[in-house]
Amino acid sequence: MSAGIEVVRAGALTTVQDEGRFGHAHLGVGRAGALDTPSARLANRLAGNPVTAALLETTVTGCAVRPDRAVRAVVGGAPCRVTVDGRPVAWGAAVRVPAGAVLDAGPAVHGLRSYLAFAGGLEPEPVLGSRSADLLSGLGPAPLSDGDVLPLGPPPPAGYPEAAGEAAAVPWPGVPAELVLPVVFGPRHPWFTSAGLRTLTTAAYRVSEKSNRIGLRTEGPALDRARQGELPSEGMVLGAVQIPPDGRPVVFLNDHPTTGGYPVVGVVPEPALAGAARVTPGTVVRFVLTAR
Repeated sequence: MSAGIEVVRAGALTTVQDEGRFGHAHLGVGRAGALDTPSARLANRLAGNPVTAALLETTVTGCAVRPDRAVRAVVGGAPCRVTVDGRPVAWGAAVRVPAGAVLDAGPAVHGLRSYLAFAGGLEPEPVLGSRSADLLSGLGPAPLSDGDVLPLGPPPPAGYPEAAGEAAAVPWPGVPAELVLPVVFGPRHPWFTSAGLRTLTTAAYRVSEKSNRIGLRTEGPALDRARQGELPSEGMVLGAVQIPPDGRPVVFLNDHPTTGGYPVVGVVPEPALAGAARVTPGTVVRFVLTAR
């Protein structure tokens, strides 16, 4: 019988994520995958997994799980209190969780999303080559509920970087006090006045509490339009900065739609998006024009 991890406390929003599913946008299927890729990869490495292994992504409140076999686990990403059967253990480092013990990742102290990686990785049924949950399309495993059981992959072979669990402290990506996003204009920036474009690159926006895995929504000044009306739906890419009718930028994240009819004023390069996964509502956001 295969090993599994029981969900004791699902938290506000906990999903299974990996690197995401690629190559299906023409079918209307987006990437999904862990929003904070550097943190997810580091958690997997410390657990002794390849970076492609599936793990848990929590939102704000953390989660608690109970493995039915002893397992090496790592809680990283947003800093939080970590316990095993109520006893404090290290955050951001590999810890041993005995069979039947409860690993609890508490609410985020700073930032938004924590990652729980387990040696061997999680192995729910893959969909289109990925085990990631996509909140927009509904593909992949559903967000976790109390009592769910997730299959756990076999432990890495003996000697496979076991030393990772005993490594010295490693630097984790920090939570930005202010989120600065480079933006490349296009394809629909001519739909906005020069004053509107100047507003985008000079104003201080704030992260809206309506943000989610689909997009980072902002609060702040609206962009003036040079052209009214909307477009026929066209393809959307990760990092697209779409301007809905209220005129306030929305930065598309991993669960974004693959098409849309509101104009895209620019695109945030993918490496800059991890910070958008870490910031909490109210954080200042600034867009900085870049050539690439």
